[in-house]
Amino acid sequence: MDNVIKNIILAPMNVLYGFNPKMTMEIMFFLKQGRKLDLKNPRTYNEKLQWIKLNDKNPLMPKCCDKYAVREYVESRGCGSILNNLIWQGFNPEEIPFDILPQKCVIKVTYGSTYNIICEDTKKLDREEVIKKCKRWLKADILPCYGEWYYGIEKPRIIIEDYIESADDKQLRDYKVFCFNGEPRIVRVDTDRFENHKDSIFDCEWNLIENEHMGHGCAERLIEKPCCLEQLLKYAQVLSSPFLHARVDFYIIQERIVFGEITFCNGSGFDRFSSYEFDLQMGDWLDLSGGKNSENTCSRSE
Repeated sequence: MDNVIKNIILAPMNVLYGFNPKMTMEIMFFLKQGRKLDLKNPRTYNEKLQWIKLNDKNPLMPKCCDKYAVREYVESRGCGSILNNLIWQGFNPEEIPFDILPQKCVIKVTYGSTYNIICEDTKKLDREEVIKKCKRWLKADILPCYGEWYYGIEKPRIIIEDYIESADDKQLRDYKVFCFNGEPRIVRVDTDRFENHKDSIFDCEWNLIENEHMGHGCAERLIEKPCCLEQLLKYAQVLSSPFLHARVDFYIIQERIVFGEITFCNGSGFDRFSSYEFDLQMGDWLDLSGGKNSENTCSRSE
């Protein structure tokens, strides 16, 4: 849904959030999940994400949810080797160096989940349309009523990165590692994101958690265990360790791990899971009493 339409529909909730964030989360949770939110004794994963939005003010979160600023954080944790190549960054879309861009690239605004232009041939790129889109995206408002306070604190900008693609598939597989108190627990693999989005969930030994998904339905095809799984989990552990909870996303390109992004509240805590039991199980993994602040870092030689 377009953000303008969302803002119109959610305008009363956006206003309410300014006066009473807790009540806003309770109403939004009921509308999205169909049940009452218990913030005094949160038990499910999605309930605990609402608690995090209201109570966890980790100062690293605004930096790590921005697609440009997070690069410095990844570097600081000794994981710079997994960053995708940055071609250009800036605040003014009219300064994009179209004439020197490679044939394939990805143009992004550094916040929001859909502000991407995937370009397979820059010679065919409508430059005026790209500039127009980027200007609109840079002015887009964060919807307050979702409670994700850490978005939009870093000034949004445009970044252009290398185009990455799978060697054996039409679409990239997105490996999302869910970490609880600094420890990876499950890996969700998202496939066919632009056609028939599915997600398959594995434990850290790559055993499929059958019949469970996070709102998209289970993939019908078998997804093989990555040969670099152990290294993938290590990167996720290192990058998530300062946080109560983080989902760390990666791509794997010909056995090379490429960092995607860090997300603190998957689906804003509103995704309807395949079962209440799975939501509850994931909630059991998350201890809200304190974070794990490991000093581990990745070796730069990895």
